[in-house]
Amino acid sequence: MSLAQGLVELESYRSMSKRILLVDDEANVRLSFRMALESDGYEIFEADSIEPAFQMLTEYSFALVILDLRMPGTDGLELLTKMSEAGINAPVMIATAYGDIPRAVEAMKLGATDFLQKPLLPADLRQAVAEVIKRHPKDRASADVFTVHIAAAKRCLNLHAFAKARLHLVKAMALNNKSAEAFNLAGVLAELLEDDQKAKKYYGQAIRLDNRYEPAQQNMRRLFELDHFGSSNELVNLGDD
Repeated sequence: MSLAQGLVELESYRSMSKRILLVDDEANVRLSFRMALESDGYEIFEADSIEPAFQMLTEYSFALVILDLRMPGTDGLELLTKMSEAGINAPVMIATAYGDIPRAVEAMKLGATDFLQKPLLPADLRQAVAEVIKRHPKDRASADVFTVHIAAAKRCLNLHAFAKARLHLVKAMALNNKSAEAFNLAGVLAELLEDDQKAKKYYGQAIRLDNRYEPAQQNMRRLFELDHFGSSNELVNLGDD
């Protein structure tokens, strides 16, 4: 990756700290939220149901998701569940009417970080959003770009989005070609694509870079046991905490 490309990439991820996804079936609510937040410089994405919202979450990184719990034919809790299963860690703020507070509590148990009680003034919305984003610096674009690519690669591997996983790993390795974690993930990708020889090569490189890096050791043991015994109790290890 050239310096110019690296600067473009860095700027792209800096913009993520201002990127918010609004998920609400009511167009007038999305419009009022958009107008309030765009005045503070946020980049707003919109979805009127769970499926397009989840698709956007697999393609982009967001500083915050503002989610309506009650939408016709669907349930905001479903999106929280799908995000958890896919390893998508963007903070989620629930927008709820007064009578839905018990469900907001249930949503927070599923991983939502805060909730807004409708209706609310634009100034209150802007303040609440700023406070939530400030409390979650690990989800902001000021985080190391390499770490962002590694997290995205893991998410894509979990979703079996192999082409996107490869793209993120290439970018991560361009930033740091001495990362055992990156080479381990490259091995996982090769293994999922049924290229065990290449997987062994990448796991081996991860171990050479850090012989104490257990995920690569575990993955290498599994391939050894599969080769010699036909089975293994070891699981694929992405290096998740």
